[in-house]
Amino acid sequence: MDVDWPKGYKMARRPVITVLDKMIALDLLKTVFSVWTVIVVIIVSQKFIKILEKAVEGHISNDTILTVLGLKTIIVGITLLPAATFMALLMVLGRLYKDQEMSAIATAGGGAGTIYRAVFLLALPLSILTYGLSMYASPWAEARMQGVMNQDEQSSDIRGIAAGKFSEYSRGDLVFYVENITSDNKMQSVFVQKRKNADLSIITAEQSHFEDLPGGRYMVFENGEHTQGHPGDFNYTIEAFKAYAVKIEEKALSNTLTPKAVASSQLSKSVEPRDITELQNRLSVPLTILLFAFLAVPLAKISPRGGIYGSMMLGFLIYFSHGNFSGITQSWVVKGTIPVWPGVFWVILAFILIGFMLLANWYGFQWVILSIKKRISK
Repeated sequence: MDVDWPKGYKMARRPVITVLDKMIALDLLKTVFSVWTVIVVIIVSQKFIKILEKAVEGHISNDTILTVLGLKTIIVGITLLPAATFMALLMVLGRLYKDQEMSAIATAGGGAGTIYRAVFLLALPLSILTYGLSMYASPWAEARMQGVMNQDEQSSDIRGIAAGKFSEYSRGDLVFYVENITSDNKMQSVFVQKRKNADLSIITAEQSHFEDLPGGRYMVFENGEHTQGHPGDFNYTIEAFKAYAVKIEEKALSNTLTPKAVASSQLSKSVEPRDITELQNRLSVPLTILLFAFLAVPLAKISPRGGIYGSMMLGFLIYFSHGNFSGITQSWVVKGTIPVWPGVFWVILAFILIGFMLLANWYGFQWVILSIKKRISK
């Protein structure tokens, strides 16, 4: 019996994105988001403690804590995307092996290429997105954060004054005590102690307030005494005053940005090794996502009894080794020990070689050698 095939049986094409690709990619997307959220929350919580310590010391105002925290979250979140992707890949692929789904895929004729297609369905767009974030969003957040911190440093010696408590600034060289603060921001029963070298200056006043005068910003004390001298000596002076103004020293704002805060377009024009290294670091973030996607497929191949996290320890070893070698390579580039190009990309090339070795171990080294010999013989 003849059957009329409109396009021919052998001309039928498999869809570009299969059901298996969608299943693995969606599972990876959910896991990447969950892992990335957990890691970012943990790391940002630790950073937030340090930010609070600076706020207590008066280096950061209460109004800018949330701004600094938000900018820090952007920076940390971009940096941790490769780690979250790597962990999510190992978890999802390890779960497929444990549930025997990989065996079913292999039985249907699917190999490493089938898994790589599904993995890179997510890894490639994520890498492109990370490229934009690393090259543009991260330096913008760094520059913004440094600007906020510099502005806060300018007035760090007069911040954090609260009623009923001693406030220390400049590592204890400046001490404030205010008994009460009125609704119009006037401080009552004020005590100020300032230490400069071996001399000690103490001001007590009934009240004080801040006032902007032509010469700058001043703290004006009313009805009090000013005592100045060296502790332990009898050579000191006591002055009574009705009004006494002390200029608030303004710290010079630094306009110099660290390499992390410099725009990528400026770094690309620089010939300084430190700037070139920073540009390579930004480029390596999206490349690292593709590298970890390449490594995760053979790395996740475990025995059914190995558990979902059977290859996680080796994955952590690879991740931390990659980070440490990248840091060492960066220092070598800055010191001029190795050329600036390819610079830190040597690490990526080395781990690509490790990935090919893992793939060869997956298929079997003897099979790889025989395949190479057959191709050479042809």
